[in-house]
Amino acid sequence: MQKMKMIKRGAASVAIALLLLPLAGTAHATTVKHYGVDWSKYQGNNGKWGYDRDDFSVSQIGGYYNGYFVDQATYGTQVANTIALNKRAHTYIYAQFTGNAQADQMLDYYLPKVQTPKGSIVALDVESGNPTLGSVEYALQKVQDAGYTAVLYGYKGFLVNHLGSAGLQEIASQYPLWLAEYPNYQVTPEPNYNYFPSFNNVQLFQFTSTYAAGGLDGNVDFTGITENGYKGGNAQKPKTSTPATTTGKQLHQATHNYTVKSGDTLSAIASRYGMTVNAMVMLNGIKNANLIYPGQVLRVADSGQGSTVSQKAIPTTTTGTYTVRYGDTLSAIASRCGTSTSTLASINGISNPNWIYPGQVLKLSGGSSTRVYTVRSGDTLSGIASRLGTSWTALKAKNGLANANLIYPGQTLYY
Repeated sequence: MQKMKMIKRGAASVAIALLLLPLAGTAHATTVKHYGVDWSKYQGNNGKWGYDRDDFSVSQIGGYYNGYFVDQATYGTQVANTIALNKRAHTYIYAQFTGNAQADQMLDYYLPKVQTPKGSIVALDVESGNPTLGSVEYALQKVQDAGYTAVLYGYKGFLVNHLGSAGLQEIASQYPLWLAEYPNYQVTPEPNYNYFPSFNNVQLFQFTSTYAAGGLDGNVDFTGITENGYKGGNAQKPKTSTPATTTGKQLHQATHNYTVKSGDTLSAIASRYGMTVNAMVMLNGIKNANLIYPGQVLRVADSGQGSTVSQKAIPTTTTGTYTVRYGDTLSAIASRCGTSTSTLASINGISNPNWIYPGQVLKLSGGSSTRVYTVRSGDTLSGIASRLGTSWTALKAKNGLANANLIYPGQTLYY
């Protein structure tokens, strides 16, 4: 994960490999494979994705090296950005430890700092040092007792050499394994199962460190274990709230412009609009949270005090649309707008009225002439304008954008 991995070779075929994957109690069987990535500080504050299909990340919270701690400053923002993109975030600790005392020291320090939801994966990355079977089992139990899905990551060869084959089997009978093995260092978007590290209860397979050009760890989830900690696998509604997941959810809210006044501070503005400073910083691309100035235009959530749009207000008929906010239900929106749930579902082609999401734009009637576009990952204002047959300056003016280079996924643009 953190450093360059040695190439290891195996001989398992696809059929044999998949037969050796018991679907243990920490996850459920699924016919859909999930692809995802794992990150450390080398992937930056926002992380790096390989492909559009990727739906989970596992971020390093820090490392422990036989008594020494090395935190990862990128951890919180990587988790928040994953949640904001409607993907699922998980955690790992680079764990070089020997004995229960060091396991306690490591986990007493890192577990309170975990920013992913209870139930999510907290993996121990055991690939160096002199781990012992008893201390690894002790540490995994401690992670599980804290309310997370405890997973052991490593290379089969290293783990067998230090824990013994019978010892690793003992662990695999209780906890999921996440094993790594690569055929080479060429860009590898799909697993090569001829190099699968066959063992019981392998629920995650890290099949390359060159998932994309420039280097990136690529992983596949066979059992749905990466859905743990999220309601229905939905990253926007994790079971618990942490600063990082709260920030991620706040980035889905409808927003409007706020002009900074003399005496304002970012923390005061954030509090006024029910946001965290971290969310304000990410939303507005602010490099220094202590440096804002009168006349500066910031985007703030619609749901806070002093907002120009009340959270319970009936949407205006000038647009004929409503942008779903976090916590909304279709029936509540229908009630506020003086219509029925079935009518809204029919107008918007919604097959399941229990499934709407923050940032979704709903038509309130069939006759609205105003058109809307929801920004997607990778969009630019000029690119959107070209596709919609208008100009970026017209879009900027119509939507009151202070910075044409600052748009974000889920944002609603009128044209």
